[in-house]
Amino acid sequence: MRTPLLFLVFAILTASCQSKKTADLLIYNATIYTVDSQFSKAEAMAIQDGKILATGTKAELTNTYSFKDSLNAEGKYIYPGFIDAHAHFAGYAQSLTEINLFNTSSWDSIIERVVQHQSPTGDTSGWIVGRGWDQNDWPVKAFPTNERLNARFPDRPVYLVRIDGHAAIANNKALELAGIKAGDTISGGEFVIQNGRLTGVLVDNAMDRVAARIPFPTDQEFEKSLQLAQQNCFATGLTTIHDCGLNYELVEKIQFFQEKGSLKMRLFVLLSDAKKNYDYLTKRGSIKTDRLKVSGFKLYGDGALGSRGACLLKDYSDKPGWKGFLLSDAAHFDSMAALIIKNKWQMCTHAIGDSGNRVVLNIYAKYLNGKNDLRWRIEHAQVVNESDFHYFKDHSILPSVQPTHATSDMHWAGDRLGNDRLKGAYAYQQLLQQNGWISLGTDFPVEDISPFKTFYAAVIRKDEKGFPAGGFQMENALTREQALRGMTIWAARSAFEELEKGSLEAGKLADFIVLDQDIMTAPEQALLKTKVIKTFLNGEMVYKN
Repeated sequence: MRTPLLFLVFAILTASCQSKKTADLLIYNATIYTVDSQFSKAEAMAIQDGKILATGTKAELTNTYSFKDSLNAEGKYIYPGFIDAHAHFAGYAQSLTEINLFNTSSWDSIIERVVQHQSPTGDTSGWIVGRGWDQNDWPVKAFPTNERLNARFPDRPVYLVRIDGHAAIANNKALELAGIKAGDTISGGEFVIQNGRLTGVLVDNAMDRVAARIPFPTDQEFEKSLQLAQQNCFATGLTTIHDCGLNYELVEKIQFFQEKGSLKMRLFVLLSDAKKNYDYLTKRGSIKTDRLKVSGFKLYGDGALGSRGACLLKDYSDKPGWKGFLLSDAAHFDSMAALIIKNKWQMCTHAIGDSGNRVVLNIYAKYLNGKNDLRWRIEHAQVVNESDFHYFKDHSILPSVQPTHATSDMHWAGDRLGNDRLKGAYAYQQLLQQNGWISLGTDFPVEDISPFKTFYAAVIRKDEKGFPAGGFQMENALTREQALRGMTIWAARSAFEELEKGSLEAGKLADFIVLDQDIMTAPEQALLKTKVIKTFLNGEMVYKN
């Protein structure tokens, strides 16, 4: 009797194995935050051909699938790959080859870094370019002047960009090459004058005159810098980045590197507000590959608060008689909105000041005309008048914000705005409540690329030193779930990509990260110490700590 019984058991087991579906990878022994509609958790995940087959328990998945490979997560925490909904990936890549001027304490320290950066071989040719200075961090908070740059570099052009990318200082050689003279004026910008002479400081549109003279790196140099930027992003858990404002020529270079296989990062690119880019997308049509999507435009409403280029309804509290400015007149934004809606593209507009936001919101309202699913975005939505928040809800306008701006700016934003206006600034919870969702980013290289700093600033509302003790305007803090959604599924949704990424659900891309701690429960002081153990893109491990 034993032989038939053993044969029956063997037959059942064989049939069971044959009925199982084959899968590439089993991830198990993990706490997996799926970030689905129920914000459910799982302990295992099955992956096939770069996509998620299912989540559940290890027993459930091994009963259904036979796996070619498996990964024991050793009790660690898995999240969807982070999506930065507003950054400058290509600009960050280029900045890695420039002088790092971040976290400098004075104009003297800037000069020292520039001098130290000179080639040890004594090469004195070519442009000197740097980025990251912020006069608000210095004992003397006024804009610098360029006399010391002129003395040090009389024959070599120097161009140093402010942290926000909305101001720069150039030496006289750079101004000469750009043909800039005292008394020149420009719409949407300023050539700063002091005692009748150029100081070298250029604000917003004035920067373009000098920047246009700087040679662009070779394709090989650009490719290498993109690869370095990509690796830095993977190391922080970023798997998709919204690159806000590129010309089509750079998009074509990026697509070439992606097709070549040297660039794996997924990019959602917004083209810059320029006629050649509108003509390009009109002729070519929207771009959609597994790594690249281009179907919208980034426009600049006004400048930045730190350089007093943000357009305010009333004077700056620390500069009477000055309200900032729009970078183009309202008629330009209106005509571009008409073109964009006609072509069914997405419109995303930088707006910082309460006047800048009001102008853009009114134009959006004119063309959106009520509830819709076009997902036009206000990038930053930094200072909004209390009477204007309703536009976001009434016309389904999406606020795309960067929480670390709040904790970077809070030290001096009150000086610019005064206490009353400050209440409507960095109002993330109030903005979220308009439509029930919000997308989060960093604006790197303006801020650090770390998504954990985004999460910390959104939820805890403090800087890295734990200031202020009670948090900054905590009524506008996000919950941990809201912040995580803003960095994953809502960020994907802001690019019309929520059906393919942003959560760990069946059928979606296997873009996920393994962390050493649970950011949903970790104590406040531990959040910024979170480490990425592994990053996966398309089920492929692209980073390992």
